[in-house]
Amino acid sequence: MTDGDFGLLSPVSASSAVAALTDDRAVIAAILRVEASWAAVLEGAGLVPAGSAAVVAEAAHGDSYDVASVAERAQGGANPVIPLLGDLRARVKELDTSGIGAGKAVHTSLTSQDVLDSALMLLASRTVSALLVDVKGTTTALATLAEQHADTLCVGRSLTQHALPYTFGLKAAQWFHGVAAAAARLESLELPVQFGGAGGTLASGTKLTAGSDSTPFTLADSLAAELGLAPVPAPWHTNRLAVTALGDGLAALIDSFGKIAADLLFLSRPEVGELGEPLAAGRGVSSAMPQKQNPVLSVLIRSAALQAPALAAQLHLAAATFNDERPDGAWHSEWPALRHLLALALGAAGHLRELTEGLRLFPEAMRRNLEISGPLLLSEGVAAAVAPLLGEDGKQKLQAVVDETLKAPVAEQSRIYTKLLRETVPADKVSDATLEELLDPASYLGEASEISRRILDAYPDFTAPATNTGISTKGATRG
Repeated sequence: MTDGDFGLLSPVSASSAVAALTDDRAVIAAILRVEASWAAVLEGAGLVPAGSAAVVAEAAHGDSYDVASVAERAQGGANPVIPLLGDLRARVKELDTSGIGAGKAVHTSLTSQDVLDSALMLLASRTVSALLVDVKGTTTALATLAEQHADTLCVGRSLTQHALPYTFGLKAAQWFHGVAAAAARLESLELPVQFGGAGGTLASGTKLTAGSDSTPFTLADSLAAELGLAPVPAPWHTNRLAVTALGDGLAALIDSFGKIAADLLFLSRPEVGELGEPLAAGRGVSSAMPQKQNPVLSVLIRSAALQAPALAAQLHLAAATFNDERPDGAWHSEWPALRHLLALALGAAGHLRELTEGLRLFPEAMRRNLEISGPLLLSEGVAAAVAPLLGEDGKQKLQAVVDETLKAPVAEQSRIYTKLLRETVPADKVSDATLEELLDPASYLGEASEISRRILDAYPDFTAPATNTGISTKGATRG
């Protein structure tokens, strides 16, 4: 978001914390950080005058630059690095009062793509760090719900219909599983530095380091260390796996958010009423209907999930059309897609954390909905236990009971199924007590508790809140 764009039509990411990490000013700051770090690398290698890095660092304060002007002038060279460099060089010259020639440290042997690729990886690194803080808040909340509600009965649904008895603890554990698995994948990604020079051959860097103890490769490694990015064996100007892998990781994480939002949007419907979003003054209001309490956190998260796949696809489309040694438009199409994906993920993560930490549960409604189908939910278990006792056609007899039951109104089906089942299964084969046990939903949960335990045990790093100093977007709104 620029100074004139506050996310009015992008409410999922309209947050001051999101903007601080992903908007135009954040991009400018990242570009300047790359240039300042490169100056430090060159000075450390003895390739520019001593004291140059300090001058460049002082000149590289983002607040000194007119973002709107840089953006407008970027049309002249088709990227923002070129006009910003002009401004940076002028600022360095102004600050170089001792005349040491600090300007020699600005952009020497770099090309625009080196700077912008490295800057976007730096932007992504900072954003992902903040994102994971909120994600680990979410997974901690989900792990707690899974443990606390391991025995809370609800109904499992398949193709929109009641399927089998389930537990809310397992539902929360499966939500946890999706988020933790995607987050672990994102966390494992290496975000690389870029350094290839004008054509990707390091020709200028080779000339720069001639006669010194440095090589272009050692300079690249030093720049990676300065920026906290991953070193690479070679330039990757036209090999865009770093970008597509990041996009895929972000999209997969947002997918997992979308699954939770989709479930909550259904389960919070008044006629279902099993869950409710956390309440907050002014949230969920309608402009026309004062009685409404809209599930807006879930709506915003779902909106992100609906946008993310196309953005990730745009990154792949660009990667597949990176012609020559620097492409004519494909690279440029990456920038807005990647930044929007980062902003969506960060914004949605903050909303999901607030949602899961304050989620309201209504176990009585879960039990009420479970009992709509009642003993019919146990027909699979009944068939497995009883059919062998009824002879060769035992399974058909029990299916006939189900078929006859389904002809009745839903409100009558539980009573009719129990009556027909008792009439079909002789008491000397199955006692009343045994039949009652078979029709108890708590008796047919399989390995629900063990599945939940195994999921939580598989991701121990995501069962407690993050302890790093990343910026959380929870509760933040852009001012």
